[in-house]
Amino acid sequence: MWNRRRLLGSGMAALGAFGLRPVANAQTLSRSTVTTGPDVVVEIADGRLRGGHSRGALAFKGIPYAGSVSGAARFREAPPVVPWSGVRDATNLGAPSLQKPKSTYGEQEPAYAEDCLVLNVWTPAVNDGKKRPVMFYCHGGGFATGSAGSTAQDGARLAATYDVVVVATNHRLGLLGYLYLGEIGGADWATSGNQGMLDIVAGLRWVKANIAAFGGDPDNVLIFGESGGGFKVGTLLAMPAAKGLFHKASIQSGAALTRMPKDMATETALRVLKGLGIAPNDLHKLADVPAEQILAIQLAAEQGQGPMTLPSDGSPPVPRDGRLHKAGYWVPGGYGPVVDGTILPADPFAPVASPLMADVPLIVGHNRDEATFFNMGRPDTFTLDEAGLTARMATEFGSDADKLLTVYRATYPQATPTDLYIAIASARWFGADSATTADRKSVQAAPVYQYRYDYESNFPIAGTTATLRAGHATEIASLFLNTDQPGLEGNGAGLAEASINMSAFWSSFARTGAPQAPGQPDWPRYTTADRPVMLINTACRVENDPEGAARKVWQEEVAD
Repeated sequence: MWNRRRLLGSGMAALGAFGLRPVANAQTLSRSTVTTGPDVVVEIADGRLRGGHSRGALAFKGIPYAGSVSGAARFREAPPVVPWSGVRDATNLGAPSLQKPKSTYGEQEPAYAEDCLVLNVWTPAVNDGKKRPVMFYCHGGGFATGSAGSTAQDGARLAATYDVVVVATNHRLGLLGYLYLGEIGGADWATSGNQGMLDIVAGLRWVKANIAAFGGDPDNVLIFGESGGGFKVGTLLAMPAAKGLFHKASIQSGAALTRMPKDMATETALRVLKGLGIAPNDLHKLADVPAEQILAIQLAAEQGQGPMTLPSDGSPPVPRDGRLHKAGYWVPGGYGPVVDGTILPADPFAPVASPLMADVPLIVGHNRDEATFFNMGRPDTFTLDEAGLTARMATEFGSDADKLLTVYRATYPQATPTDLYIAIASARWFGADSATTADRKSVQAAPVYQYRYDYESNFPIAGTTATLRAGHATEIASLFLNTDQPGLEGNGAGLAEASINMSAFWSSFARTGAPQAPGQPDWPRYTTADRPVMLINTACRVENDPEGAARKVWQEEVAD
């Protein structure tokens, strides 16, 4: 529960010293994220918009930032918005991208749709001549699910408290956003594997053209995102089309080094075409396929079924061998942003950080116990004994299991088998790449700052006596000051203080490029000499190279 007394008493007074604005009126403290009157009208390049009030800020929702991407426009770069006459309603959320049912969490959100290119804006004021920092959010959900309308990511309180403008977009997901046809269809389909990312670039261009009307500064834009949103931010950092449209970046729990290679992406496309009964020389027929049929193939693959799971040449599937494949998040039959040599010229952080991001300050990090979230459907994880731990490690980490267990047992001598597994699994997909990303970014001119989110959520894991602790996605509501919304962050003691700390760090970074929070220690620029990491909690502290021995094993010894 949102604890107004604790929030005001422990942190809001200190915010005044940072020039920030505590919000404490009755409307702000409402849980609802629905936009209410009185109406507010603003004029942008494409026409006039009618917004309203929400949680202490002004809210404008469901604003189109590009045109239709269905039918003949499918797998193509989005066309411009068609301007409108009169005043367009912008008080309600727009449709999220087509995806599996029950995978987004917006209040009064409409049904999923193929035409989904809309965005939301939250701002303290409009047409007041101010130039506020813009915080442009990329939602999580991998590249398959998610929405800009999620209640945990509602931008109203962040905007009202820190005098910033918050923007979040819906964009194409799944096969509709990332089916790569360039090798099959040639130049006419060259951009097809990165349409979801190009949608986000179109949203950034919309910000460049229109955000001044909402009191935002188009020359001071932070892109930030969690999980799949962090992947998206990392991809934008390496895209020439995005260069100059943002000025700072933050990757939360999504610091992957590589993106989908063309050969694997092409194999995915061949499998999908075979499943649809479309020959490679008949790509024009894709425009006539119901979007739900394409989604059905994608969803079947998530269950290990359907054409995406079977090699296009008819050969038997090749099982993975249980090794880590440190650089190989991508497998044939998967999808995501494609290193096509043009839209995405190279991997963002492999073998080095892209030179396109050399002048962009970056925050990168993860949550300490990421893996609790991904084991919520495996209750036996939380009752592991030594034999169970050894067996699971051998299955999931192959020949790397022994060296990882040795270093983690030395690092955490009192840890239970469950604790050891969670620590190792969390580092596997998040911690190791956060450290390598920081290392590779640190040699560039602009600074990088590394963090670890340590606040322990008391959210219960069904079928166990365990809680999420600092699990994946437990920090989202904290950053957005939405801890009043029941969610993964729980309702434990100290949550409001952790939320103030995290939101202050990110909003100050958006403003100045240097993260600060009232009453918390200075956050040093990351270097490979000291490797300082900000441990974010109710009270924050800096630790140099936490889990340093384990980090070295991940970076130097774990097999590719």
